Amino acid sequence: MKIKKKKKEKPSKLRKQINEHLESMGENALLMDNFDEALIGFSQRINEPLLAVYSWEKMMTVCIERDGMDDEEAEEYISYNCIGAWVGEQTPIIVMPVLY
Repeated sequence: MKIKKKKKEKPSKLRKQINEHLESMGENALLMDNFDEALIGFSQRINEPLLAVYSWEKMMTVCIERDGMDDEEAEEYISYNCIGAWVGEQTPIIVMPVLY
């Protein structure tokens, strides 16, 4: 039996633009996969690494519109896989609205 290797996905146009922006700033940030549309900026404290900042509301929209999830599925997915993930000191920030 032959095992097929998964094709490496090419970075999207938006991801290329984000990477070019980071490069022009001379910075590096850990970005979430599949949520480029929800990236709202970057944050940094003095002597700390640059952090990618994502909008929880925009992440919900991505999950609902692109992935066909309902509100509850999207919230659970983001809570478990994104908010609940620690991937080191450059773990991205997710900004949540005051009331949701």
